[in-house]
Amino acid sequence: MTSTTVKGEPSESKTQNKLAFEKSPYLLQHATNPVHWFPWGDEAIEKARREDKLIFLSVGYSTCHWCHVMERESFENPEIARVMNQFFVNVKVDREERPDIDKIYMTFIQAISGHGGWPMSVFLTPELTPVTGGTYFPPVDKYGQPGFKTVLTTVAHKWIESRSDVLNSGNRILEVLKRSVGVESLHKEAAEPSVDCGLNCVQQLAGSYDNEFGGFTDAPKFPQPVNLNFLFHAYSRDPSSESGKECLNMCLTTLTKMANGGIHDHIGQGFSRYSVDGKWHVPHFEKMLYDQAQLLRSYADAFVITKDTIFADIVDDIVTYVTRDLRHQAGGFYNAEDADSLPSHDSREKKEGAFYVWTYGDIKSLLGKPIPGKKDLELSDLFAFHYNVKPEGNVGHLQDPHGELKGQNVLIVYGSLAETAEHFDLSFEDVNKYLQKAREILYQVRLKRPRPHLDDKIVTSWNGLIISGLSRAGFAFNNKNYIEFAVKAAAFVERYLFDAEKGLLLRSCYNGGGGTITQTSVPINGFHGDYSFMVQGLLDLYEATLDTHWLEFAEKLQDIQDNLFWDPVAGGYFATTEEDRTAILRLKDDHDGAEPSSNSIACKNLLRLNAYLDHAEFNDKSSKILIASRESLTRVPAALPELVSALLHYHDSMTQIYVVGKKDAADTTLLLNVIREKFVPGRVLLLVDHQDPENILFCKSKVILNMKSLNNRATVYVCHRHVCSLPVTEPDQLARLLDAKP
Repeated sequence: MTSTTVKGEPSESKTQNKLAFEKSPYLLQHATNPVHWFPWGDEAIEKARREDKLIFLSVGYSTCHWCHVMERESFENPEIARVMNQFFVNVKVDREERPDIDKIYMTFIQAISGHGGWPMSVFLTPELTPVTGGTYFPPVDKYGQPGFKTVLTTVAHKWIESRSDVLNSGNRILEVLKRSVGVESLHKEAAEPSVDCGLNCVQQLAGSYDNEFGGFTDAPKFPQPVNLNFLFHAYSRDPSSESGKECLNMCLTTLTKMANGGIHDHIGQGFSRYSVDGKWHVPHFEKMLYDQAQLLRSYADAFVITKDTIFADIVDDIVTYVTRDLRHQAGGFYNAEDADSLPSHDSREKKEGAFYVWTYGDIKSLLGKPIPGKKDLELSDLFAFHYNVKPEGNVGHLQDPHGELKGQNVLIVYGSLAETAEHFDLSFEDVNKYLQKAREILYQVRLKRPRPHLDDKIVTSWNGLIISGLSRAGFAFNNKNYIEFAVKAAAFVERYLFDAEKGLLLRSCYNGGGGTITQTSVPINGFHGDYSFMVQGLLDLYEATLDTHWLEFAEKLQDIQDNLFWDPVAGGYFATTEEDRTAILRLKDDHDGAEPSSNSIACKNLLRLNAYLDHAEFNDKSSKILIASRESLTRVPAALPELVSALLHYHDSMTQIYVVGKKDAADTTLLLNVIREKFVPGRVLLLVDHQDPENILFCKSKVILNMKSLNNRATVYVCHRHVCSLPVTEPDQLARLLDAKP
């Protein structure tokens, strides 16, 4: 029997298991393990029930470093695999394909251990009740931690010898989890939390803020764009106050330090998932699409507020990376690139960061070119000074406990271009030119290195995020290329990830090679996050293109998610539908973390759609989401900064900007240019073109239909708190109106 490699190419070396028939890059990575893996589904569950065995559930993703480690140490170990196959039905889940299964059992792991992470390792009864588990296990006992083989044999013996105890323990924990996510009817007299939640959120974030390096934790340190989005919003409500200035400073310092840090790929663009230290220096090198998408928005917002070109440069940097390295030629965007890669083409074992790091000798040999007019000064000297390259390497032991980066340098900027220019008595322009040349040389050299694994799965929710990021950046910079990438991504989702016949989004599709797209035999239906993130992306895309098709698609997806996921009893959206028999809990996404909560984004979407369509039901649902989250918003608002932002929008009202005119007319463009230059977090932009039948069909409100242009010129009406301004036709008049709005 042949085996299958990660890319699905046949190999004669190993025996396949059931994962060989899957499409997920993560599942295919395990297709030749000696473990008899099954994908999540009826076959594995029925086998466990028929053979009266526990299920061992392993959840991870293809660019997860410690998932690779556990595979190498345990799942490829014949003796450990023998124990797994003898006593358990072994199931692999790609958390990016099945975030519902991941969330259910991660909730359990966090409840019993106080922490979580990947790989996630959980033991389930044949009825899918979790009984015990953890995350990464070493293969053998060490440092006081049981090895994976010990865990396997202990759990197996308990199932055989003390089954009632195992079942009772699992059922008790499951009941606690069910109660913790139980629903209660909303009290009719309940009200949304007050705007004080915004102030409390600022205070909580300020309390965790790192004044020296930015960010909101010590180590590991994550970008957390959800915090930045909220703080920019809080700043805009009162920009001249001390609190407003503090909010802006936290954002700009964080974004600047990240741009200078090792978390930023100075050679190949884009950002890594997090830094293992508090200085943004040594990253965990995997690059995720959702990080690029959200940071694209953050840096674009920073530019709109400050007009500082450093932020514009980073926007272009991110767009360059995602469109070059993460984009399918049909328009969709891939998930991620791995942290691990082979140090050389002759190497047999991957190392974390090998693709990205440099020795001092590398820099000296590759950049050993003299600087014109500077005796004894080489390009390598300039580069090493600016990027902190050291002969002994610049990674400390605490940042690299396993010694994979010994003698290596992770590029980081502690100073500035101006300081480097002053140090070498060069002009700012020359330093910038020389460093750009050096980066290009290193980029070309790096292209010849073995690349990290690419997870070429295309996930709907993350494509929604990148559509949003590209659209917002495209609008802010009036960059048609950015917008075109967003349009093609949205068209890709509509073609490959929306089942028009069933009226359902799908969760994911896959690169089939040769420019084709492939799908699993039984496609995975979309989850709530797929709908809410796509609606947000489509609303942002409409503002960038003023093409009502995207507004109509957004409205359609909103209606579908309301039918599939809305909780009519307690408010808010469940992450899953009622139809999946294998999901033992229906949970709600209630935390803004590396990705925003789907409920937070849905709440904002509802407010925006209500401003467009004047549907009271949308406003009512947004209110119920806020009421359902009242306790968290009041007690720990910093856990839900995106939802706090939605709460402020709810109380402040959206700022509706109606442009009456023809889309491509010169006078319309002048007014749109004013709008794109202003930071208005609650902006709802609508083009009213009385000569365009499709546009007028969408403009259903009588108020909008009665808006007329003045003297046949493009005219803007700004409406806020149910009151509209007098119409304006001059850019300076519009600028003053927008400056007056929170």
